[in-house]
Amino acid sequence: MLSIALSKGRILKDTLPLLATVGIEPIEDPHTSRKLIFETRRGDAKLIVIRASDVPTFVEHGAADIGVAGKDVLMEHGGDAVYEPLDLNIARCKLMVAGRPGCLDVGQRRLRVATKYVETTRRFFAAQGRQVELIKLYGSMELAPLVGLPDAIVDLVDTGNTLRANGLEPLEPVADISSRLIVNKTAMKMKHGEVQRLIDQLAKVTADA
Repeated sequence: MLSIALSKGRILKDTLPLLATVGIEPIEDPHTSRKLIFETRRGDAKLIVIRASDVPTFVEHGAADIGVAGKDVLMEHGGDAVYEPLDLNIARCKLMVAGRPGCLDVGQRRLRVATKYVETTRRFFAAQGRQVELIKLYGSMELAPLVGLPDAIVDLVDTGNTLRANGLEPLEPVADISSRLIVNKTAMKMKHGEVQRLIDQLAKVTADA
């Protein structure tokens, strides 16, 4: 039995059709059910639906054999603890520095940046030789600069419409983001045949898409 960790929202919506092409379809609808573990029609796989930020942790510690997580989540978690064999090319967007025009020029003081991606943001600015003051937020990113909390934000950007509606604009790209298949290192050894077969099947599906 393979256990596959997914997160509700865009990743779940985009991943379920991919899994269905290889016969892994939940018997109940995860979008409407209050369950967190779903049996599938294939019988040898089950789905676990959890918070996006928890997917790498579940896979790293073996609570799930396989997971699907955004590259943003993996960058923040630290990617060495799991294998990342496949880019599924779904849920694509960009992680960006954003703010009002000119907001990055703060003179001699430290730039204040609000984000939920604290470690990723720290590494990004450190690579520029720049120390920043980081403010951790979990939501309302576009609001924060408008009330004077940070100078800039680091957040996921798809169309940029929400930024522009709030008088902000994307300023610097941090990373291209898409959803990745990740695998527990022990499961890769102990269930190698089943895991590799699923990787190969999904790789063919994504290549043909």
